[in-house]
Amino acid sequence: MNITEVRVRPVKSDGKTRAIASITFDNAFVVKEVKVIEGPTGLFVSMPCRKVGANGYRDIAHPITKEARAEIHKAVMAAYQMQTSPQAEAN
Repeated sequence: MNITEVRVRPVKSDGKTRAIASITFDNAFVVKEVKVIEGPTGLFVSMPCRKVGANGYRDIAHPITKEARAEIHKAVMAAYQMQTSPQAEAN
């Protein structure tokens, strides 16, 4: 399965969320509400999740292999960098 499109919408908030993305696979399947989060060691990609219980969250959709997770992370971060680069803000 190949990533055929990544759309990123930067978020301006006081929280840790920096952007929300959607990823399309093979022009046939889309995963929405993927987030770019500012963590203690830098930015990371968080898959869509829902709250369970008082303090927990459970992923709704997630990659099964390390390779798939790395490919999604790379694609989302590249799209995020393009959206937030100084050239993108100038246009």
